[in-house]
Amino acid sequence: MATNAAEPNPTGTPRTRPNQSPRTPSSRRTQSSRTPSDRPTHSSAPSSSNPNSAAYTSTSSYTKDLSWETSVSSRTSLSSLRGTLSESPHIYNISEIRAATNNFLAKRYSTSSSSASTAACWRCNLRGHDTVVFQRKFRRKIETSELKERLSVICRSHHMSIIRLLGASISGDHIYLVYEFIEGSNLVDCLRNPRNPSFTVLSTWMSRMQIATDLAHGLDYVHNKTGLNLSIVHNHIKSSSIIITEPSFNAKICHFGTAQLCGEADENGTQEIGSSKRETKIEEVTEDGQAANLRKLKRSNSGERQFEGVRGYMSPEFRSTGIATQKSDVFAFGVVVLELLSGEEPLKYRYDKKSGDFVRTSVTETAAAVVAQGREAVRRWIDRRLNDSFPVEVAEKLIRLTLDCVHVDQDKRPDMGRVAGKISKLYLDSRIWFDNMKIPTGISVSLAPR
Repeated sequence: MATNAAEPNPTGTPRTRPNQSPRTPSSRRTQSSRTPSDRPTHSSAPSSSNPNSAAYTSTSSYTKDLSWETSVSSRTSLSSLRGTLSESPHIYNISEIRAATNNFLAKRYSTSSSSASTAACWRCNLRGHDTVVFQRKFRRKIETSELKERLSVICRSHHMSIIRLLGASISGDHIYLVYEFIEGSNLVDCLRNPRNPSFTVLSTWMSRMQIATDLAHGLDYVHNKTGLNLSIVHNHIKSSSIIITEPSFNAKICHFGTAQLCGEADENGTQEIGSSKRETKIEEVTEDGQAANLRKLKRSNSGERQFEGVRGYMSPEFRSTGIATQKSDVFAFGVVVLELLSGEEPLKYRYDKKSGDFVRTSVTETAAAVVAQGREAVRRWIDRRLNDSFPVEVAEKLIRLTLDCVHVDQDKRPDMGRVAGKISKLYLDSRIWFDNMKIPTGISVSLAPR
């Protein structure tokens, strides 16, 4: 309509504005129907001697039209921006969760991310959003007011490498965490396909560097850059909790905020269950959900504490104390990156024919061994499905950095801010290597005999 108002009218023809214009009051519509002789001088009809002198509206009218167009574009920009921001957290009624999951009888969403520690999960539609609902059991009783406060704080956090938490619902001893659904596959399936072990979608060095960079910056955001007055611990870093999206193979971290909302960590970082017994039960949960009791520790002057972890990702201090800290997150991150570089499982057992026993091997031990042997050993250790096409110097530096992350002494592990900065530098070095390795364009190559 602003365009129509700026178009010239034929000479001698009175100019009128549409009556349905939303920005013109009724008095102006009456004035616009006047004859050219009744109009003010600044908007009079063009004369025959100079037909282009007043062919357009006056300066003031043009300014108003331009400002109207600007305001419309501004509203459009704000609307699109609002769609990318995190919404207010939802406190779902349990009846909504029951209706969306067919009273929890709907087919459960198949993902290795929902192990025994994660319990069940369903993909469903809640309030117009495609979501995934995780059912978890409270590790420590939390008041409803405290839960709402934590939920409102965590839902304000937003990062491109973190799957967004939309809200939660409470029913008895269980909490139902509602996350947005992200189309993709977890890192375990991308690295190790049981049907075709020789194939992987992550067949290039840059795809794996992209994942490592996304994970480092996402975990750095969780630890240091949420802008909250909280020391947030993720406590669920493992390859099955990382979703890889196409086509650029970006990584997104699942289960953000679970440790705080489920009561897995209190102010002291412990997971308290009761105070009647004086022994601690340490339980490991494998990728397929099978639990194995390791040992029982006798403690003096302590209540019963119970915690869960995934074999291969638990730091030494977490296995002995059950206290999840940011340093234990750094340890798990280092294991994931070593897994990403080698393509191997973090921990596995191989049968030794000579001794007749099963030999335990971990990716951290093999990585430390190859770094001590030199770059040739590093080349052989990196996943063979990369076809030996990667910068060996960058790979060696990355392995050394991840070995610092999995150091036995938690005080010697680096902060995630420092780790993210170094991995970004290695990503840029890899990008330079990749650009230099490209085949020049505009050159024809013939393999036929001359």
